Amino acid sequence: MARKFRFGVQVARPCSQDEWQAKARKLEDLGYSSIFLPDHFPNQLAPLPALMAAADATTSLRVGTMVLGNDYRHPLMLAMEAATIDMLSGGRLELGIGAGWMRIDYDAAGLAYDRPGVR
Repeated sequence: MARKFRFGVQVARPCSQDEWQAKARKLEDLGYSSIFLPDHFPNQLAPLPALMAAADATTSLRVGTMVLGNDYRHPLMLAMEAATIDMLSGGRLELGIGAGWMRIDYDAAGLAYDRPGVR
């Protein structure tokens, strides 16, 4: 069975709660299916709380992460936070997880930038 084609938007600029939620509602009104946030430092919204705010402001817009750097969060806490966002959003979370690739993020977090197989 063929799947319906969807369009999503990656947003990264920090802004106020009102601006963020208005942006999410505008995307939903324009027919976009999803909004995605990257996971980099600095000058970006923290993805998980921002996605919950976007989900709270909309009714059908899916919310997701591009790739959450797995070295930045404890796996148990990430699983709990992701499951909570998915539950509170009515199943609209799309979660991307990976090794991360920007050395400056690791430097900013004070973490070793190991080879990908280790990360």
